[in-house]
Amino acid sequence: MDRADIKKALKDPHKWGEKYSLWVTYFCTGCGIIEIPPVITARWDAERFGVIPMATPRQANLFLITGYVSVKTLRAIIITYEQMPDPKYLVAFGSCPIDGGLYYTSYNTINHLDRYLPVDGWIAGCMPRPEAIFIAVTKLWKMIDGEMVDGYKRYKENIDYYRKNQERVLGREFIESIPPLVTVRT
Repeated sequence: MDRADIKKALKDPHKWGEKYSLWVTYFCTGCGIIEIPPVITARWDAERFGVIPMATPRQANLFLITGYVSVKTLRAIIITYEQMPDPKYLVAFGSCPIDGGLYYTSYNTINHLDRYLPVDGWIAGCMPRPEAIFIAVTKLWKMIDGEMVDGYKRYKENIDYYRKNQERVLGREFIESIPPLVTVRT
């Protein structure tokens, strides 16, 4: 950290803490999970960057989707995302959540996760290596610093668009079972 970063951190410690405290909840639906353990073990040591795995979504602010998304798992992903406190960031890891990957022609695969939830970042590849996670984290830091990460705000502002797409795939019963979003002012 250089002097400019120290001055910036002292000027706005909340923003600095938000940037360097990425507490992760993983949604592991496929082969993407195989790259996560190396990231949190001694060789890569994600904790030195402030990236710490959390037990529940209510404690996390970074949601990492690692693998293909099916109709069944989309339900759980939406519920998990909505349980996370603001500000929250969603990053799609691998080709599958981006465009369906190898399973793009399957009837049960969700292509384009960004139609159902606001994706703040994409890590392309099949499977991306651990280095790609760190590149994504540093890019996310820059985006947080420049106030360019606003997926959670876009979700609330465009909830009708997201709910319409969610309802088209999951049905009206699912949408009615979700509690309404509560806006908390900070």
